[in-house]
Amino acid sequence: MMRNRLKGRRAALPYLLLLPALAVELLIHLIPMVTGIVMSFKQLTQFFIRDWSTAPWSGLSNYRMALDFHAPVGQALLNSFWVTCAFTLLSVGLSWLIGTTAAIMTQDAFRGRGLLRAAFLLPYALPVFAAVITWSFMFQRDTGLINHVLHDQLHLVKDKPFWLIGDNSFTALLTVSVWRSWPFAFLTLTAGLQNIPRELYEAAAIDGAGVWQQIRRITLPSLRPVNQVLLLVLFLWTFNDFNTPFVLFGKAAPKAADLISIHIYQSSFVTWNFGAGSAMSVLLLLFLLLVTAVYLFATTRRRGADD
Repeated sequence: MMRNRLKGRRAALPYLLLLPALAVELLIHLIPMVTGIVMSFKQLTQFFIRDWSTAPWSGLSNYRMALDFHAPVGQALLNSFWVTCAFTLLSVGLSWLIGTTAAIMTQDAFRGRGLLRAAFLLPYALPVFAAVITWSFMFQRDTGLINHVLHDQLHLVKDKPFWLIGDNSFTALLTVSVWRSWPFAFLTLTAGLQNIPRELYEAAAIDGAGVWQQIRRITLPSLRPVNQVLLLVLFLWTFNDFNTPFVLFGKAAPKAADLISIHIYQSSFVTWNFGAGSAMSVLLLLFLLLVTAVYLFATTRRRGADD
């Protein structure tokens, strides 16, 4: 009997140790999430901010308004969704490509490698607000460094373009996002490269395989488990990115750079329609959950087929 009690206590000990973390997770994430879902079913406007619980129930009207793509609200949300999809695909793809290239180039030891790796990680280490504010000054039309180099020094453009308004705002936003994201890809892939035995490259070189063949046949297949996690994390971070466009453009982002995170913020805190903003947030959550589930299912199935 005493032995069974000791076994029961030992079995319960890990769960008891997890209780504080679960309690914090409940307070920080779960309760606000449930509150936001409840708000999405209410007609919560500026008239009920003092006590949002007294706002009348609206059922699915907020969701119908958000998904009515023939109405102005739905059309604006759909445009923001497509802009975010294009922005995310380009940012994740370029960040992965640059990070992979830098990780492979610094894989072998050479003089100054540590200093170069540290320099590569500076964009990731800098505070996001300080970094993006610096970029916003650089993108200024008349006094910014970007136009000074392109127009005054290299003479690549005839007139100084506007980077923070109009269609060029998408390029500016993408540039800052890639600049901030690729060091994380570089750091993750550098760690993954350490697990690849050097004997594989030596054997491939003896067999006559060139550098590109070694990368194609050894490096990329060995990094597949790392890339599966890395691409998912980059996708979720980029699709939900709020700090970069908010600091770069302010409360009103241009149409070409109207990411869905900024769009939801405007719907909630600018137009004071928190019910509609909450409904859009729930729809965004459902979309990201669906994409994550499909991605994990596809990658797990592919891994099982390879095994």
